Amino acid sequence: MADLTRVINALTPDVWNKYFDEFTAELSAIKQSGIMETLAGFNVPSEGVTVNMPFWQDLTGHAEVWTSGQTIVPEAINAKKDIAAILTRAKSFGAEDLVKLFSGSDPMASIVRKYAAFWEREDQLTILAIMKGIFGTALVDNAKDESANTISRNMLVDAIGVLGDASQKLTGFLMHPLVRGDLAKKNVLDARVNVGDTNTAPEVASFLGRRIIADDGAPVETVTIGTDDVKVYTTYIFGQGALAYAAGTPDNAIEYVREGFKSQSSLIHRRQFIIHPRGVSWVGTPVANTPADTELATAANWVKVFENKNIPIVALRHQIG
Repeated sequence: MADLTRVINALTPDVWNKYFDEFTAELSAIKQSGIMETLAGFNVPSEGVTVNMPFWQDLTGHAEVWTSGQTIVPEAINAKKDIAAILTRAKSFGAEDLVKLFSGSDPMASIVRKYAAFWEREDQLTILAIMKGIFGTALVDNAKDESANTISRNMLVDAIGVLGDASQKLTGFLMHPLVRGDLAKKNVLDARVNVGDTNTAPEVASFLGRRIIADDGAPVETVTIGTDDVKVYTTYIFGQGALAYAAGTPDNAIEYVREGFKSQSSLIHRRQFIIHPRGVSWVGTPVANTPADTELATAANWVKVFENKNIPIVALRHQIG
């Protein structure tokens, strides 16, 4: 009974949040990079499966020459809307009582501790699915394909320049650790990462003052170029808050289930949230109530509604070596 009580106590909000924040064996550098942030007034509604975000388009046209007797013709300012999909996810883990007896440790307590790390990995997969989807067709003008070439200083400079005079909105890079290592070997980075067999953590690296985040989840794929199969990496250059985030509060978000006749316990965690690329509207029709990652990764489900320069994300495809 004491062990059961201890597990149930771990599900109180204060203790759960402590577990959720603290026990993260595989924290996502993507979420820590600033690419995703919570916006004031951006919330998950209690009803519906999408959120409409109206906005005013930029003013267009040119100024008229002001002259005597002239009638100045007013032009309209047009409104459009960005649409974000509400995402729902749920996961349950459980264990039989005999597991603890035979293993000598408490599996339910371990499940609680590891839930935070599990959701970090899941969010990372969702973010990368969204990035794949929006760069399928909606943001092709924000992409630079150098798949046949190895990454270099000039290539990075050219990629930043994709946004033209809006390039100052780009504040950081998200790349695979092997890409960062390749750039370090080439002495391209502002701050070189530590190398060798020391246990010292890498220095914070940057390029042209823009922070570099290395994450194992950054895309890498094997493609055929000519007669060779080569690994092609995707490096993202992003601006602060390029992805908007909001967390909902579904009923029974955390639920402990005890099946006495089966001598087993389970923990269910339900989530409702939004991760949305600002300026790229969700237009898909999901099979279930809300989109799966595979649907988020589908190019046809996204349409650009902001001007390219106002969407601070650039994708660069390249090799290393």
